Amino acid sequence: MSGVIVTDPPKANLKDVDALARFGVATVSEAMGRTGLLGPGIRPVQQGVRVAGTAVTVLCWPGDNLMIHAAVEQCGEGDLLVVTTTSPSTDGLFGELFATALHRRGVRGLVINAGIRDTRELRAMGFAAWSRAVSAQGTVKATGGSVNVPIAIDGQMIRPGDVILADDDGVVVVPRERARETVDKAEAREAKEAATRAAFLDGQLGLDRYGLREKLVRLGVVYTSYDDYVGVGGVGGAAGGHVGDNRVGGAHVRDGRVGGACVRDAHVADAHVVDAHVVDDHVADGHVADGHVGSTYVRDDHVSGDHARDDRPRDGDPS
Repeated sequence: MSGVIVTDPPKANLKDVDALARFGVATVSEAMGRTGLLGPGIRPVQQGVRVAGTAVTVLCWPGDNLMIHAAVEQCGEGDLLVVTTTSPSTDGLFGELFATALHRRGVRGLVINAGIRDTRELRAMGFAAWSRAVSAQGTVKATGGSVNVPIAIDGQMIRPGDVILADDDGVVVVPRERARETVDKAEAREAKEAATRAAFLDGQLGLDRYGLREKLVRLGVVYTSYDDYVGVGGVGGAAGGHVGDNRVGGAHVRDGRVGGACVRDAHVADAHVVDAHVVDDHVADGHVADGHVGSTYVRDDHVSGDHARDDRPRDGDPS
């Protein structure tokens, strides 16, 4: 594999990078229209840390960290190293010695779409890192790759000089041309959230603040009392699929489930099984009392008024 090392790529203004570091990853992603997030598989090796820096990108061969050595020379104050491999790899490409060299050059952290090791030492020295895996597996230094070229992680393109923001929630990439614009949008969003927070502290509900009551009505969601829901006396009506304090038609069943699950201690009416007592067995997918309601047999139960034991249901039996 041949490669290239690009020197002095354009970068986002460090003032904007530091401004973005005031906001969480979630806020910045929302401010960009819910874009830029790397997948949830990239996780921090520490907690309570947020960093932002300009990307120095690295493309390595799996199990080979040669190009990370080459990338260290290209890193400087305010940068954040971003590493991926040409195909999936969980080997420990990065450890404490790399972190020592990068920390000396003012690098703010690491995002690596592969494995990392020496995590205890990284936490002790305060070097922030996010990785796909933690692995003690060692690597070689044998195959060429590239530095400061566009790379992709979890469907997100990362170019050298783009802003990388990372915290406990994950990692987001901000295109370098949009850094200032994103700061402004994140500030506006944070101000809006502060107003909402104050309203919630004052007792207002999200249903009212966001106009969600009207949406519930449009979606056909209704309010009903508990007595009306379960029926008088705690036994639901047979019609409509009530079962005890629950429903069959609405998938609510006491001590069990309807829809591929267990129904226990309940009489089921108007729900494919009539006048049948179902105990510790299944209604959906046909299984009833050591037997089957559709296409197989029913044991010790009444089905549509007919008694069947170890036999196939006749025409008119539930299916």
